[in-house]
Amino acid sequence: MKRQSLFFTRPNQVEILEETIPKPSKGKVLVRTLASAISAGSERLVYRGEFPAHTALDAAIPALNGTFAYPVKYGYSTVGDILAIGTGVDDLWQGREVFSFQPHQSHFLAETSELFPLPPHMNIRDALFLPSMETAATLVMDGAPLLGERVVIFGQGIIGLLVTTLLKRLSLEKILTLENSPRRRNMSQELGADLTIDPKGWEAEAILSLLKGNSEYEGADLTYELSGDPNALDLAVLLTGYHGRIVVGSWYGTKAVTANLGDHFHRSRIRMISSQVSTIDPALRGRWTKDRMIRLVWRLLDEIAPSRFISHTFAFEEASKAFELLDKDVDSCLQVILTYENHTR
Repeated sequence: MKRQSLFFTRPNQVEILEETIPKPSKGKVLVRTLASAISAGSERLVYRGEFPAHTALDAAIPALNGTFAYPVKYGYSTVGDILAIGTGVDDLWQGREVFSFQPHQSHFLAETSELFPLPPHMNIRDALFLPSMETAATLVMDGAPLLGERVVIFGQGIIGLLVTTLLKRLSLEKILTLENSPRRRNMSQELGADLTIDPKGWEAEAILSLLKGNSEYEGADLTYELSGDPNALDLAVLLTGYHGRIVVGSWYGTKAVTANLGDHFHRSRIRMISSQVSTIDPALRGRWTKDRMIRLVWRLLDEIAPSRFISHTFAFEEASKAFELLDKDVDSCLQVILTYENHTR
């Protein structure tokens, strides 16, 4: 049979090309895609040609083996239903709705180990946020917030908004978010941020004054850099207090990072932490497995219902319009998804 697959063919261009797909072999299933989500971070880098050349796409995801070079299929948030099963696959898989880390394409073959069956009554559009929620949960766990701490979050894209939502469940002293987009600042406030500001036009001293209030401790206990802007790291350092932590969740691609790690950084004994969703913090691996993390993520998706963050929906054949919008007007986008009604028969 034939399938339609989205390829990034060169910077600022995507094409939907037809491919032949065989029947599922032993141990594999054929999945028909119902919807897929576009990452405004990594996929925008791929679309713009800002993904480091010959870098591994994602060694932790079987569907993204190989290195980056055009033309390339890329994407990692797909929900579909199983059309056919190969030999050796339990009949219970037939017809099930599943999530998988797959590029944008109308159909795909996968082993059952690559699939996550949707829990009963799980909304398909909520399920598309599994990678984002897993990332947000990992960021929160890597930052290890303590009760009563003061937290600053740079960036209120989908990941930043989900981190804000999760942190609001804790008894923190203050959550301050920094975001250029008015729409995202409004959403951040709705989700419970105590303060949300546009960093443009604010001096570090003025923001520190907002943070400090009547406390003797100056700065943030914990800072998240999720904006995708390498220049944000300088301000993140200035806003972080003595022995505070900075969790860097942004993926900058080919953008150069020139953070000022001078007197304040060293004399304040600030700790900078890299966070990456493909692995669990080594300190937690004795108790936390991938399966345990996914169970937590399903529960959070059900409780938070992040499908309300979907701002734009495009038919799969209009994918080029979706990426043009993301490239030219990312501030208007919260979450962009593709639907596959014309390719699911």
